[in-house]
Amino acid sequence: MKKSYFILLAFLSVVVNAQVNRFFYDYKYISDSTNRAEVKSDVMLLDIDKNGSKYYSREKFVADSTMKADIAKQMKGGFGGSINVRRNMKPGTTLSTVTKKYPDYSVSFSENIGNTTYKMQEDQKPEWKILPEKQKIGEYNTQKATTNFGGRSWTAWFSTDIPFQDGPYKFYGLPGLIVKVEDKTGSHIMTLIGNKKTEAASEEDIQIPGLTTIGIGGKEIEINKKQFKKAWKDYLTDPTKDMKQTMSTLPAGAVVQMKNQDGKNIDANEMYRNIEKRAKEDQLKNNNKIEPELYK
Repeated sequence: MKKSYFILLAFLSVVVNAQVNRFFYDYKYISDSTNRAEVKSDVMLLDIDKNGSKYYSREKFVADSTMKADIAKQMKGGFGGSINVRRNMKPGTTLSTVTKKYPDYSVSFSENIGNTTYKMQEDQKPEWKILPEKQKIGEYNTQKATTNFGGRSWTAWFSTDIPFQDGPYKFYGLPGLIVKVEDKTGSHIMTLIGNKKTEAASEEDIQIPGLTTIGIGGKEIEINKKQFKKAWKDYLTDPTKDMKQTMSTLPAGAVVQMKNQDGKNIDANEMYRNIEKRAKEDQLKNNNKIEPELYK
């Protein structure tokens, strides 16, 4: 019987270059509300061109690019049945992505629940109150504005010296780029630390014929907020559900190679136990989401 092989991720990228304005934000956040002394950080990129913007983690982008390059390198000699894939990211890396389309500023948000990536359209927009207070942040002259969004009260500082009505995360709509935004509790702070013009990579995923993607990677599932909340509750009840569903659809005779974090082979039951353990640990330590309303 001819065996089929499956890998954790299987796609290559076609890269198309476009000139963009890239803004670098230092994102500091407290993921565990019971341990406010532990502040995590990530460097976030806000790429702006004539069509819109994309806000995402630099660490995640580098890790994904390295992983895809490894896949391409391993396949140059011919596909021999298995590919070793590692996606190395530092703790605290932000997995979510926010995309805005101009001129109407339609916002879409991609977020991971377990091994599945969901994409949803944002149905709310920040309603700003612009205040007279001004201050210098780095090299930027800024003005204060406030809003309530996603279950938090936010203060933003924007600069009319930078002619983009955009900002980090889902924030936009002020008469200048948002240089800094912080929630009232100080749990989430995004601060502009630099910018440059660059050639940004626009990626189109191409599935490799004959392979099934399991776990990370693959296409995003488009849902609304109500469906996202249900998916989150389902994940809390059984964090192995999506993996079990994927495994049940594999054809007879399929060979699945699974490894733990140490690179040792494990069986399905051990994999499920590891997933459940990590999920419980994450629920305890990651209880201070940037948008608490999404996870109610």
